[in-house]
Amino acid sequence: MIISMTGFGRGEAADNGLNATVEIKSLNSRYLDITTRLPQRLQNKELVIKELIQKSVSRGKLNVSVYLSEQDSGEPAIQVDQKKAKAYAKLLNELREAAGIEVPLNIKNITSFSDVFITPEEDEDSLNRKWELVKEATVNALSNLMEMRSQEGNQLKKDLIDRIQAIDTALDEILVITDGRSKEVRKKLHERIKQLIDDENLDEERLEMEVVIMADKMDITEETVRLRAHLKFFIEAIEQPEPAGRRLNFLTQEINRELNTIGSKANDSGIAHHVVKAKEMLEQIREQVQNVE
Repeated sequence: MIISMTGFGRGEAADNGLNATVEIKSLNSRYLDITTRLPQRLQNKELVIKELIQKSVSRGKLNVSVYLSEQDSGEPAIQVDQKKAKAYAKLLNELREAAGIEVPLNIKNITSFSDVFITPEEDEDSLNRKWELVKEATVNALSNLMEMRSQEGNQLKKDLIDRIQAIDTALDEILVITDGRSKEVRKKLHERIKQLIDDENLDEERLEMEVVIMADKMDITEETVRLRAHLKFFIEAIEQPEPAGRRLNFLTQEINRELNTIGSKANDSGIAHHVVKAKEMLEQIREQVQNVE
């Protein structure tokens, strides 16, 4: 199955004036790399969110952003610490009396101490409510991300199959040329053997070695068979249900190895032409495979 590693998913969830929004951006990566940005009070849920994403995604660099917002109730988000306010007032009055200051104490004197204002701690029920909304929004964002990655994967699949078929066609052309060269190869081999036999200082071991080397240099049967097999395995990997990115990357390396060997052994301009065309297709395949999960 072909799934792209690039994509974007956005999910939302709301309940009684509280809104949670999660955005997931995905890019290419050899491994799974998840970075999260969470509200301060939900930092302890980072591992849970990563585990949730790992159930659907196996590769890619993911940036997860979580936003929480509440409708304005008109009430301030801070409260007065009454104990500290009274303590500061008492302390300032004592200071005023000790210094003989007759000006009465005012509100500005007390509020100059910033810690008289506090942000109330959220209770457990409030935090659980926020987390449930964030989790719901994360599932929605992940679903949208996977849908986009699958859509792009279908486009990649079609392109990869077309290019693999182009390499297969080039291989057919190479085999046609190879079949037509059999008489030429046989002729060159006979000529080389005759030259060695006419040599007064004939070395039978050298003769046997020369024959083996020449035959091996001219024969690309093994390489074409392996190349055909790799092309077949490539298509099978695309069709299997599991993510295929790593296997496809390995197969592109093997295909490249066989094409290089065919090009170096063939010693024929016609074959070299088809090898170059096949390698151009393979380079484009290699670039596309880097984006496959």
